[in-house]
Amino acid sequence: MLRRLLPTLMALGCGLLALGWGLVTLQRIFTQEREDARAQVRSRREALELLASEALRTTLDQRMKQHLPALNAAMGDPLLPAEGFYLRFRGHQFLPRVDWPRDGGAAPARATYEELAQALAQGPVPPPWQERLTRLRAVEAALDTGSDARTGAAVEALLRYHADHPLTTQEELPFTLLVVERLRRGEDTPPLIRALVGEGLPEELGGMTRGAGLQRDLLRARPRLTRADFDFLQARIVALSQELEEPSDAFQARVQEAGAGALVLPESVQEPSLLGEQWYVEPGTELVRGLAVDLGALLAELTKDLRARDLITKDGVVRLRPAGVVRPLSSPGLEVAMPGWAAAEADIEARYGLKTLLVAVCGALASAIAALAVVAQQRKYRFVELKSDFVSTVSHELRTPLASIRLLGETLERRLGHSPEAGDYPTRIVRAAEGLHFLVENILSFNRIDKGRWALRPTRFRLEEAVGTLRDDLLDAVQVPVELRSEVDDVELDADASLVRMLFANLGRNACLYNQRSPVVLTVRAYPQPGFGVTVLFSDNGLGIPQEEWERVFDDFYRLTTTGPEVHGSGLGLALCRRIMGLHQGSIQIASSSPEGTTFALTFPETRR
Repeated sequence: MLRRLLPTLMALGCGLLALGWGLVTLQRIFTQEREDARAQVRSRREALELLASEALRTTLDQRMKQHLPALNAAMGDPLLPAEGFYLRFRGHQFLPRVDWPRDGGAAPARATYEELAQALAQGPVPPPWQERLTRLRAVEAALDTGSDARTGAAVEALLRYHADHPLTTQEELPFTLLVVERLRRGEDTPPLIRALVGEGLPEELGGMTRGAGLQRDLLRARPRLTRADFDFLQARIVALSQELEEPSDAFQARVQEAGAGALVLPESVQEPSLLGEQWYVEPGTELVRGLAVDLGALLAELTKDLRARDLITKDGVVRLRPAGVVRPLSSPGLEVAMPGWAAAEADIEARYGLKTLLVAVCGALASAIAALAVVAQQRKYRFVELKSDFVSTVSHELRTPLASIRLLGETLERRLGHSPEAGDYPTRIVRAAEGLHFLVENILSFNRIDKGRWALRPTRFRLEEAVGTLRDDLLDAVQVPVELRSEVDDVELDADASLVRMLFANLGRNACLYNQRSPVVLTVRAYPQPGFGVTVLFSDNGLGIPQEEWERVFDDFYRLTTTGPEVHGSGLGLALCRRIMGLHQGSIQIASSSPEGTTFALTFPETRR
C-alpha cells in the first residue's frame, strides 16, 4: 500500500513545502508591519520624553539661578533659613547645616558664666578676668550716672578690649551674655549692648569676627559646645531677646533646623542631577550647589504645559520611570504615558495576533487537507482490498457449500439404496444449502440496510417466540449440540420480527463457530426497563474476545483471528447486527468477555405509539 501512496505523498509534500514557504513569508511581512507600527508610536513617545526632559532641565536651571542669592546669603548668615539649600565646598557640607552640639553632660560655658556672676557679686576675680570685669563695672557706673557720653565711651572701651583679647568659645559666649544681662536697662539699654544680642557690632569693634550678635555667635559655635551648654545659653539668649524686644523667631527656627542631617553625595555625580528625587544638585570642581525640589509638583506643571500645547491628551501624564538614587538630567528617565498609546499598541498586537492566527489556521487547514487526502487514499485502497477479500471470501464460502451439495447429490444418486452410510446425506445437503442461503441472506440484508432500502415493519411479539425460532434455526444449521437457555418470561418487543430473527441467528451461529466446548451453551435474558425499553443479554460459553477488539469486531468484513482450526465466515455477522440495532434506534455492545464466554448487551428502546 505504501508504494501505491508514494506518488500522492510526494505531490502533497511538494504542495505543503510551497504553501509553508508562502505562509512563512506572509508571517514575516506581518511581523515587519507590526514593528513599523510600534516604531511610529515609540518615536512619538521618545520625542515627547526628550521635550519633557529639556523642559525639566530648563526649569531646574532657572530655579537655581533664582535661589542663588538666598543660598549665598544663608551661607554667610546663620540666622537665615537654609532648609531646601545644599552647599558643599571642598568636601565639607555647609548647607543644610549639620552643626549639632557635642554629646555629653559637661557644661564648661555654664560654669564660666556662674563663676563670673559670683565674682561680680562677691569677688575675688579670677586672674584672666580682672580687666574685663573692671571695665564692665566702669560701664555700670557710667550707666548709673545717666551720662550718655560717659556711658558710650565706657561701653566702647569694654568692647574694644574684648575684641582685641579674644578668648575661647566656652569663655567668650558666657562673658558676652553676662555683659548684656548686667548692662540691659530696657528701652535705655545702650545701642551697642543691644546689638550684642541680635544684629551684631560694627566692623571696627570686631563685628566681622566675634561680634555678630549672641544669636549668630551661638549658632556658629554650636559644634564646639556640649548639649548642656548650648541649651543653657540658648534659653538665656531667647529670654534676653524677648526682654529687649529683639527678633528671635529666626534664631529659634535655626535651632530647630539642625535636624536636616548630612546628605551623602555619590561620587558618580559629575553633571547636574536629581538626587533621590528630592534634591537638584549642580557639581563643580570644588563647589557643589543644590536645591530641594518637589518633583511631583514639577512633573504636574510639566504635564499641564504639554496639555496646554496640545502635545498630549487630557489623560496623559509625565512621570518618572523606576531608576537609581542618582538621575543625571541628561537622561532623567521621564516617561510620557497616555492611555491612547496603550490602546494603539494593544490594537497593533490584536491585529498582529489575528493575522498570525489566520496564518496558523491556513497552515492547519493545509495539513488537515493533506492528512485527509492521505486517509482518503488509504481508505480507497483499503476498500479495494476489503472488496477483493470479500469477493474472495464469499466465493470460497459459496463454492464450498455448492461443492458439498453437488458432491453429496451425486453420491446420493449413485449410492442411495446400496449403502446404509448414505442415510444422512439428505440432512447434510439441506444443512449445506441452509448455510449458503443464510450467507446470501446476510449479504443481501446488509446491502439493503446499508443503502437505506430496508423498510422497517415493527410488530409486537413475545421475545420467547424469537428464542424458539433461534432454537429451530440452530438445530438445522450447526453440527454441534446446542443448549439454549431462555430467561425472558413474558417480555414483549416492538420490533421487526424478521430482523430480530436474523440478529439472534447471527449471534448464535458466531457463538457456535467460535467455540471449542460441547455442548454450546447460549443464554438469553431480558430486563424490561419501564420508560426506557428492554435490555437483552445474549451470552455464550465461547473462546471470548480480547478487550482491544471489542469495537473492531463490529467493523465491516472484520474477522477475529483465533488459535486452533480455521473458522469460516464472511466478516458481516456482527456488522449486520449493529446495523439492525441502529435501524431500531437501539444499540449493541459487548458487556463482558473472557475465555469462559462473551455477553452481548442489546438495548431496544421503548416504542412511542
